[in-house]
Amino acid sequence: MQTNPTHTSLVAVGDSFTEGMSDLLPDGSYRGWADLLAGRMAAHTPDFRYANLAVRGKLIGQIVEEQVDVAAAMGADVITLVGGLNDTLRPKCDMGRVRGLLEEAVEKLAPSCRQLVLMRSPGRQGPVLERFRPRMEELFVCVDELAERHGAVVVDLYGAPSLSDPRLWDVDRLHLTAEGHRRVAEAVWQALGYDPEDTEWRTPMPATLPPGWAARRVADARFARQYLLPWIGRRLTGRSSGDGLPPKRPELLPYEGPGA
Repeated sequence: MQTNPTHTSLVAVGDSFTEGMSDLLPDGSYRGWADLLAGRMAAHTPDFRYANLAVRGKLIGQIVEEQVDVAAAMGADVITLVGGLNDTLRPKCDMGRVRGLLEEAVEKLAPSCRQLVLMRSPGRQGPVLERFRPRMEELFVCVDELAERHGAVVVDLYGAPSLSDPRLWDVDRLHLTAEGHRRVAEAVWQALGYDPEDTEWRTPMPATLPPGWAARRVADARFARQYLLPWIGRRLTGRSSGDGLPPKRPELLPYEGPGA
């Protein structure tokens, strides 16, 4: 890729990861890696435009139905697509269907933009995700194959040691902290051919003493009460955290900063 290319627009497609949870701003909204990336790109290009169609909790079928055609019609220079991970975390998951829907999304988006960006999503260390890891890795194989076939860029966050560190994940253990999102923005920035601003984004954070047994038990209890049990309840009733929520930034407009 050329160094410091000129991109005039960015459209982000996906779920909570792309919406920006849990990079919380003072006004209660979420920022996230896509907003950070758009801000950097806007600083390089006058009249840069940005849309973020992501909505938390969306499955790949919902992303294809609600976001993909809208994104393709915008004619953006860059489109990012991250989806399917929510499907792999469901107790029952038809991976053949997930792969087929992801392929449908890529086939529509790749011809509609100058550069499609796909990702191997980051994976947190810990026992909860271990049972889902084979599905996740099957999804990432599909991502790699589709990228090669359609000329998309793959940002390998799953293989980045820094992003598996629990300290870069929020207390819900599903979403990155502000520092995690910053590192993702840097990864995509570099993958698009821009000069690095942080050459060490993959480098793990300095080691610290782990929390003691009592602190871990308190954190586990809080996690179960505030996040795990509600998450299970939504799965059992077919509800989603994103039900009824609009896209984060539904129109391709000039980027003027968070909340613009």
